Amino acid sequence: MSSGIVATLARSYASSTPQRLKAIDAYMAFCVAVGVLQLAYCVLAGTFPYNAFLAGFGSAVGCFVFAASLRIKTDPRNARQFGGAPEAAFAEFVFCHIALHFVVSHFLG
Repeated sequence: MSSGIVATLARSYASSTPQRLKAIDAYMAFCVAVGVLQLAYCVLAGTFPYNAFLAGFGSAVGCFVFAASLRIKTDPRNARQFGGAPEAAFAEFVFCHIALHFVVSHFLG
């Protein structure tokens, strides 16, 4: 029964989601994978450079959050609520990434 639900969900996602949102979703999946790998490495190898782990993991979480915000703002179904152009949302995304990575690079020590 659950395989039918998953198949229906996958078909619906593939047919009704714009390519732009699929690319953002892929980036969000990448951010989750990076965070999980960093956490697994920290658990297996130890936390000797703890600042490096915190900076890397915080960067992965921050990138995911910014991508989620970009996805919400560029979704055509949310156009009435946000009203701005997708280009403005992307500019905010880029600016936030620059600020995040500036903080992360300074946190590394």
